[in-house]
Amino acid sequence: MKLPVHGEIEGFGIEDNCLTVGGQKITDLVRAHGGTPLYIYDANLVRRRVATLRKAFPPAIKLHYAIKANPMQEVVQLLASLVDGLDVASAGELDIALRCQLPPLDISFAGPGKRPVELEQALRAGIVVNVESELELARLSEVSQRVGKTPCVAIRVNPDFELKSSGMKMSGGPKPFGIDAERVPAVLADMQRRGIALHGLHIFSGSQNLRVDAIADAQTKSVELAFSLIGNGAPPRFLNIGGGLGIPYFPGDRPLPLAPIADGLTTLLGRVADKWPGTELVIELGRYLVGEAGVYVCEVVDKKESRGHVFLVTDGGLHHHLSASGNFGQVLRKNYPVLIGNRVFGEMETVSVVGPLCTPLDILADKMALPSAEVGDLVVVLQSGAYGRSASPLGFLGHPPPGEVLV
Repeated sequence: MKLPVHGEIEGFGIEDNCLTVGGQKITDLVRAHGGTPLYIYDANLVRRRVATLRKAFPPAIKLHYAIKANPMQEVVQLLASLVDGLDVASAGELDIALRCQLPPLDISFAGPGKRPVELEQALRAGIVVNVESELELARLSEVSQRVGKTPCVAIRVNPDFELKSSGMKMSGGPKPFGIDAERVPAVLADMQRRGIALHGLHIFSGSQNLRVDAIADAQTKSVELAFSLIGNGAPPRFLNIGGGLGIPYFPGDRPLPLAPIADGLTTLLGRVADKWPGTELVIELGRYLVGEAGVYVCEVVDKKESRGHVFLVTDGGLHHHLSASGNFGQVLRKNYPVLIGNRVFGEMETVSVVGPLCTPLDILADKMALPSAEVGDLVVVLQSGAYGRSASPLGFLGHPPPGEVLV
């Protein structure tokens, strides 16, 4: 039976009025894994999402997973077996990626402010470094000379356009990410003087977008920009045009149709093949691969009424799930899809679900109609597979961290 809520995910079900994940009741999963709070990720839903993309997109498109979306080792290991590469944004994420035993050139390291020790770690591992500034290139060159190993360098480009209507804009105007497009020719000349070959280009315009036209426009502009930057120079091994594919979180959001995006990618692949035979076209995705495959579960520890309004106080909150609290990129707070996991159906009442923190920001659901719940019941936040546990201030006020399990 499918969930009768916004954000339903094929594969979740209901048994005895209880949500199931991976075919198991969440009450059983919570009991088996030491109680709440707990993140639960469904491996089959991750596999299904990748398979859907493979079926929709042209076979030549390379899929990469951005570990920052969910760095749990078991999740990354699963995705490493399904996609063509991993993208990391820190030395810690690099350690996770290296444990997956992928070929080094299928791992790339992006992000501003890489320290010399991180650059050396990347160099010794033989992975691709997405250089984000002229100084970073100089530092990498110095490390290369000291270590005696040639680096694999890609340039992350900050284009003069953005991904319109994206949740987080990563390009256009002044940005800490990448090298401004107009400065890239000088950087390429500097690389040539240093004897460093260009391995690839990385153009990431934005994230969490549900508009096909905006995504297609950014992808086309990214390819055109890459052509103009390289000119008649040697083609790069790959062109990473980022991701941006969003998932529905809120009422009114609709799942992103893949067919028109696939049509646009087919056209772009043809253009790349004509101009740069052998160059791979890479799509880098994070949230789209794992976001809908995860839930966050916490327990009601108190139910109280204050001046006519009912509050469910739980053992979870913004310190575990900052995104769901509305404090991770939302301008106007909206409720994630939430349900009472062990009482999916029931008489409804309007409540606010809050956590145990001493701040009014600690809200998981605000004035939301939910089945009437009592102490001991389980609150479930859907769409929680990405930017959940690892994007939250786990140390705030010293509460225990949530558990994680892949089923």
